[in-house]
Order: sequence, then C-alpha cells, then structure tokens
Amino acid sequence: MSSSAMQNELTEPSALLNPDGTLTQVGWARHPLLDCNLEKARFYHWPWLQRWRIKRWDYYGITTPTHYSSITLADLGYAGQVFAYLIDLQTGEYHEETVTVPLSRGITLPRNSTAGTSHFDDGKVRVTLEAQPATRLLSVHWADFGGRELTADLSLDLAPQHESMAIVIPIPGKRFYYNRKVNCMPARGRIQIGDLTLDVEPDRCLGNLDWGRGVWEYRSFWVWASASGFLPDGRTVGLNLGFGFGDTSAATENALILDGRVHKLGGVDFNYDNTDFRRPWQMVAPDGRLQLTFTPLVERVAATNLLLITSEVHQLFGRYEGTVVTDSGERIQLAGLVGFAEEQHARW
Repeated sequence: MSSSAMQNELTEPSALLNPDGTLTQVGWARHPLLDCNLEKARFYHWPWLQRWRIKRWDYYGITTPTHYSSITLADLGYAGQVFAYLIDLQTGEYHEETVTVPLSRGITLPRNSTAGTSHFDDGKVRVTLEAQPATRLLSVHWADFGGRELTADLSLDLAPQHESMAIVIPIPGKRFYYNRKVNCMPARGRIQIGDLTLDVEPDRCLGNLDWGRGVWEYRSFWVWASASGFLPDGRTVGLNLGFGFGDTSAATENALILDGRVHKLGGVDFNYDNTDFRRPWQMVAPDGRLQLTFTPLVERVAATNLLLITSEVHQLFGRYEGTVVTDSGERIQLAGLVGFAEEQHARW
C-alpha cells in the first residue's frame, strides 16, 4: 500500500464485535469510535477459554528534554505485568522494574480508552491511570525502584478535538487488534526517583498513550516507532509508524500528528539491522510522503520468560531527521526529533 487514499477511514460509532465474534468495521479513525465489547469474542468454541487469549494494556510515556519515562499496566490473560522505566537521554543510563501478576489478579483496566480508571496496588507498587473528559491523571508509587523510591504525579491534556491514531484490523481465526495511539499530550507535574526530581512542564514535555486490546496469534512480531515533540515554530509534532501482525490492507497505523491533527500515511518501508539495532534506521514511504533517518542513542532490551508467555523487545531511543508531507502538501522538516523505535517478538 503506497497511498493513504487506499485506506478505509471509519467515521461512524459502533460496537467492535458482532455477536459471532467478527469485527463490525475494519480500518482507521481519528477518534476511538468503537465500543470495545470483548465479551463477544468467539475464537474458541468454549466461552470460558476466551479470556486467556485476550490481551489488554495501557502504556503511557513522557518525553522531557532530558529523560523518557514510562508506566504500563497489562493483562495478558495467563498473567499480568506492571512495569516502569526511566531513560536518561543524555547519559544513556536507564532502569526498569517489572511486577508479574499470576492470572492478572489485582489489575483493573477499563472497557474503553475514553473513560475509566486503570489500577494496581499490591502494597509495594501502586499505579492509578485515570481517564477524564479532557485530562489523563497518572499517579505512580514504586517503593523499591532499584533501591530508590519512584513517585510520579502527572496530568496530560487531551482535549476532545485532539486527534489520535485508532486502528482495528483482523488477524486470522477471528482474532483482531483494536488500538489507539495518542501523541503530543501536553504534560505537567513531577517525577521523582531518589534524589532526582524532574519537573514536567507542558511547554517542553509531552505524553503519549498506547492503548491496546485484542486477540493475537500465539507467535507474534511487530515493529513500532513513535515520537512526540515540538517544531521550531512551536507546533507539536508526532509520529506513529509500524508494521507486523494482522491484515493491514484496509489501513496501516502510519501517521503524522501535527498540532493535534492526524495526517494519515499509507505504507512505510523500514530498513534496519536486526543484528545491530543501534545502527541508523531508514523509514521511507513509497509515495514520497515520508523519508526519515532514525539514529539510536540508547538501547533498552527487555525479555520475559513465563513459559506460556515469552517476549523480547529491543527498544531504541534516539533522534529522527528527515521530511514528512501533510495532507495539504506542506513539507515538514524534522531535525533532531526525540523518539523511539522497537522490534518485539512474543509468544503469548
């Protein structure tokens, strides 16, 4: 697919799934229009087995001039995970902690991305992620984060008119992926780890959200690239790019997000060295609308082995250089935009 015109934009609200478990609509949308009625999933004959294959997560990230921080709550069916990390973009140092929860006990995730509270509290780690009409409130307390205490209290502005990249695609066997990616949410508050304090201010710090729900094949693979930052003229600029699992003939997840508006891109070709992820990546749209070089600065490697669930992710943090063209033909020059790109393999 080489043109955004070939993609199916969804404009009407509906349920995500029909009573027989098939998708009601397939394509992409500027806002989350579909009610995530996962109770209608029908990929197993026995209904009681369905929940073990449904995957749900809320991932939030914060980009500051010096650091990138993230918090995730995930229910993977067989088990749940709560993890956080903090990347120093200047020194390359980072620390990550993960709590694995058998059968996802104690992890609460809401039905849709537009409202509700995601929560976990085991007495040592407390995470609350609250979606309000125009704000996201993030509260984290991690008593032992590598020998230091981590606390974060943040709010992310998300005005109703702010567009995001929502996509729903089929995967064989009545499987599917429903995802919402939000870039460039002005962030404010404070992150503290030990004696390090990061003041988060909306004129220089932005948040992003990866909200995912679906049923994947047991062996899955994907590449995801994202960035949220500012242009010299003060406009916010974001990227969401990727490929991997699922049938993307109706829509890719590729988009430029400029001042809160999605400019949909078609196919994007990735060229990178999976034997040395730290070498520069090339990302090019065949229709000429995007040509980027991503130069990694920091490599985060995370591996999970829970027998039934295994995963390995190489997430690179670095800078984007190049051009991307808006729907109206404006050529946007990116020079040093901070973001990340990752490759992940999973059996889940």
